[in-house]
Amino acid sequence: MSQRELAEAAGVPQPAIARIESGKVQPRVDTLDRLLKACGSDLEVSPRLGIGLDRTVMRRLLRLTPEERLALAVADARGLERLL
Repeated sequence: MSQRELAEAAGVPQPAIARIESGKVQPRVDTLDRLLKACGSDLEVSPRLGIGLDRTVMRRLLRLTPEERLALAVADARGLERLL
């Protein structure tokens, strides 16, 4: 799809598309959404994996030996059995 065709389909001026494509400007979210829709795609928001996680528990568990991890898993399984 040419810039001109995209401009017509999205209702965005062709020079604006050229500036976005060249990296001279960052499109606003609504402009990006219109451009993507004109190309048959959607803009979706999704959480970034790993952002905001407290890794202290993971680091502590990774320091355990395989035997210690197994013992912890068995204890957790027994705890779950009591809940059921």
